[in-house]
Amino acid sequence: MIHPTWSYDAVIYELNVRQMTPEGTLRAAAGRLPHLKRLGVDAVWLMPVYPIGEAGRKGPLGSYYSVRDYCAVNPEFGTMDDFDAFVRRAHELGMKVLMDWVANHTSRDARWLSECPADWYERDMEGEAVVPFDWSDTAKLNYSNRDVWKGQIDAMTFWLREHSVDGFRCDMAMLVPIGFWQEVRKSLQKIKPDLFLLAEAEEPEMFDRAFDACYGWEMHHLMCDVAQSKRRVWDLRNRIYSEQKRYPTWSMRLTFTSNHDENTWNGTEFERMGAAAGAMAALTFLLPQGLPLIYTGQEFGYDRRFPFFEREPMPEMADNGYTEFYRRLCAMKHSNPALRSADMGGSFVEINNNAPDCLLTFVREMGGNRVVVLMNLSPYRVFSDFHTGIYAGMYEDAMSGERRELYEHEWGDIEPWSFRIYVK
Repeated sequence: MIHPTWSYDAVIYELNVRQMTPEGTLRAAAGRLPHLKRLGVDAVWLMPVYPIGEAGRKGPLGSYYSVRDYCAVNPEFGTMDDFDAFVRRAHELGMKVLMDWVANHTSRDARWLSECPADWYERDMEGEAVVPFDWSDTAKLNYSNRDVWKGQIDAMTFWLREHSVDGFRCDMAMLVPIGFWQEVRKSLQKIKPDLFLLAEAEEPEMFDRAFDACYGWEMHHLMCDVAQSKRRVWDLRNRIYSEQKRYPTWSMRLTFTSNHDENTWNGTEFERMGAAAGAMAALTFLLPQGLPLIYTGQEFGYDRRFPFFEREPMPEMADNGYTEFYRRLCAMKHSNPALRSADMGGSFVEINNNAPDCLLTFVREMGGNRVVVLMNLSPYRVFSDFHTGIYAGMYEDAMSGERRELYEHEWGDIEPWSFRIYVK
């Protein structure tokens, strides 16, 4: 599959409209777009902006993912004009906008429940719309009915044609038949040839004529386990190799240390990863076929969980060390073709070292572009000893900008959870 040109070296930003600004509106969020551009963000994924159901509503404001109307904007966030202004501003700055699409279910008082035939929904013995899992504020759509397919595609087309979005992040994509997503790709790409689709799923079938990228949930959970010393570096190494065999070479996988689910239900990256958070964030920009994600507040090191069903907005924050950290990672991703996603990126070659249970040493290389990485992914100070061999030479430190020569034989202590990235 050929992906949109912009996506190969892209950094995605997940924008939580409710929590990003004190106002919690699209208009206020649009004012933050120049900051995201300076950070190095290429595409903004908006969490759902649709009106939220009231039946069975959770908390005072409800769940983003309980959609009442697929073709409208939640008044909590503003108006359709505000949405259009947000998209225009993003495009003026050279950024793309991805909408969050919830295909599996609607709210329990959605327009479709009252306006469409009963068989648009799965029904129980009493004829009530089925509740998927424990999502008591939602109703499960019936994908054995092809009219549902058409209704979904028509609604997605509305946002592409009328409101100029660039693609969709598709919620719980594995709960919907792959044939539906194949039809989505086929239909929507006629309207927008450079359409981008991201699946919140990681089954390999997602790449069968459907999605550009999938989630890297298993890699993320493994990174958390390594950070908590439940697993060791060789488990990460094995995962990298197994993913290269499991997925097509042209596939992309979202890599992250946080997102809205992790932040709310499992804690911030600092809670889950502790002192390893920085090293793991850097790794998300270095993994082969990786598509790195920054979640709202990470660029400031914001260390609070956002509640899911009410507003507790992030305070106004000034650029700080975390901002510069992510800015340098984004610049590295953009400037070195060896780090491009999918099969446009460089090879992944390990460098053998003396402590494979703690150290991850590898090279990403394509043509004359090279990135050499040394990471101590352990809570111990480790004496590192390895031979760079043909990769010896002069490099620039990606995080400090300093020039440094890598010798054929490198050795010395490396602190816990520290890393060095050398580029040329």
